[in-house]
Amino acid sequence: MKFKHPFHLKETNANTRIYQSNGILMRIDFIQDMLRVSLIKNADILPTFSINPSHNEMPNNGREKLSLEGFTLANPEVIEEDNGIRFKHCDYDFEIDLMNFRITIQNEKGILYQDRNGLAYNFDGELGDGSFHYTRRTEDQYIYGLGDKAGKVNKNHAHYKLDTNDAMGFKAEYSDPLYKYLPFYICENKVGSYGIYYDTYSEGEIDFGKEHDNYYELFNSIRYEEENMVFYLLFGSVKEIVQRFIQMTGGIGRVPEWAFQYCGSTMEYTDAKDADHRLREFIEQCETHEITAGGFYMSSGYTQIKDKRYVFHWNKEKIPNPKELATYFKSKNLEIIPNVKPAFLDNHPLYEEIAKNGWFLHYQDGTPAKFPFWGGDASYLDFTNPEAYAFWKKCVREVLVEEGYTNIWNDNNEYDIHDKDVYAHGFTKEIPARLIKPLFSYLMAKASREACLEVNPEPFNVSRCAIAGSQRICTTWTGDNYTSFKELRYNHYQAMTMTLSGFSFFGPDIGGFSGPKPSEELFMRWLQYGVFLPRFVLHSWKIGEASTMPWLYEEKMDCVKEIFDLREKLIPYLKKQMNQCIQNNYPLITPVFLKDDTYDRDSDYFMCGDSILVCPIFDEGVKELTITLPKYHSYRLRGEGEVFPAGSTIQITCTINDLPIWFEEYREEE
Repeated sequence: MKFKHPFHLKETNANTRIYQSNGILMRIDFIQDMLRVSLIKNADILPTFSINPSHNEMPNNGREKLSLEGFTLANPEVIEEDNGIRFKHCDYDFEIDLMNFRITIQNEKGILYQDRNGLAYNFDGELGDGSFHYTRRTEDQYIYGLGDKAGKVNKNHAHYKLDTNDAMGFKAEYSDPLYKYLPFYICENKVGSYGIYYDTYSEGEIDFGKEHDNYYELFNSIRYEEENMVFYLLFGSVKEIVQRFIQMTGGIGRVPEWAFQYCGSTMEYTDAKDADHRLREFIEQCETHEITAGGFYMSSGYTQIKDKRYVFHWNKEKIPNPKELATYFKSKNLEIIPNVKPAFLDNHPLYEEIAKNGWFLHYQDGTPAKFPFWGGDASYLDFTNPEAYAFWKKCVREVLVEEGYTNIWNDNNEYDIHDKDVYAHGFTKEIPARLIKPLFSYLMAKASREACLEVNPEPFNVSRCAIAGSQRICTTWTGDNYTSFKELRYNHYQAMTMTLSGFSFFGPDIGGFSGPKPSEELFMRWLQYGVFLPRFVLHSWKIGEASTMPWLYEEKMDCVKEIFDLREKLIPYLKKQMNQCIQNNYPLITPVFLKDDTYDRDSDYFMCGDSILVCPIFDEGVKELTITLPKYHSYRLRGEGEVFPAGSTIQITCTINDLPIWFEEYREEE
């Protein structure tokens, strides 16, 4: 009967129980610190590329989604009752009502988690097509995570798409979707905290109270197209849940030390007719102003033929000798990170070869699917086809790596596919591409990294689009942001959202990518903030304006240089902290409340590593802050100034000419 699904035990072992109702299976797996729940409607269960608790090299065709390999398993005592089961796990009491398989998790404080009353899952199409999951919500819940979603750090009452998009000039207060696909969030309420990760890559939407239905209690909800549903419930403090999520998705990849230094970037230089000269001029300007740089992000202008961009094509009029340019940069101790894109315009010199071999996403008759892309029609490379994957690696190796470019910037890889008739190879079993579209960006980054590894043991690999698990093979950034004071503040909220989603090495385009030239005040405030972020990159595209470079305001160069010198002093600390992050599965920058659980959840202040508290200014005209220090340890202003007791409240002045406000932990024995 619709809406009534009685489940009965089908099979069991020490770590797994499977229940059945009219051919539908509900499976629970007992894992240390978590519970995995699976709703299985058919045997066509797609693989996962995100879950990797063993931290092994992920096969190109993924891992079986229901595998328990690498997990530490649990074996709670399960008590059978007339209408359900109960057990104790992760210090909580679990009850599962076998009518519609409704899960309740609670302790003496109350209910931590509960499936919605009535129907919480889409068993027989009652709720529509695809997967649905409804859970109980409370008005005072805090919701963290979801990747790079816009808005404040607490996502309660918000509604988002599960999708990715090339959102150039986005508004970090409300634009949706953006660049990351991450159906993982943490819910904190009066009872405790739980995390939930849905192991899927298909399009959908997620809601935390914007939707309301009179026939049901208040609920959170998620909907996505994949029919089978597998999700993980993670338990512990917010900090522990973040760590456990990073651990189960494969940990954090290493980053070369030079990547923590300032890196330059602008579309202006490589779009210029004299790109080679402009790139060398960047080094000259750094030397003139005594700015230390680690590298330069080389935008796609180097691939141009006339006014279009053709990946793996060198414009020799702009850059006559690519190898010599790379050699020059290395002689100055700088790396170049060239931009590559996964779409080939239909008049690309390689297009016919790729189409003939069937390496594009395609219609069922094999015809390449075409999409609007950078002013033309283009087809996306299908990275689920092993031959296409190998072709990409070959191109990266021959066109870039062998010329001396051993770090890669994977860009514009959100795969703007919505047509249900477009298919991917799917590792020999064709699949609608829209069901896995953010997976292509992961595989693209993986292929690029493998090509670089042939000559570079520690390549710097960056990808704009990312999924859970991407952090083990690449870094990322927050995309093509806009220039304004409001964007500066909301870019910070976006950063805290990303770190609570498990990302470690990332940051915004300092100064804003699109929009107007930053004012003198905004420019300095963005630098004061950005100097403590893992990725310290100024990048812009300002038509008719000067690029946002360190020397944008010559009259401010003394103050600017102080900030850049501070970054250089921080490099050993950042590298040491990053190594600890890798060992402990913990992000490099975090909200203060992860260190001091009593700290204001809505504070703009944040921790950089274990011991530096950063207090940025995000509002125009503000020159001082009232700061309450965390309750653990005393703090020394700017690492060498006055010492303030733990938990004290103080006022600190900071003009745009000053070094930013930051404190370093201080212990008497030091």
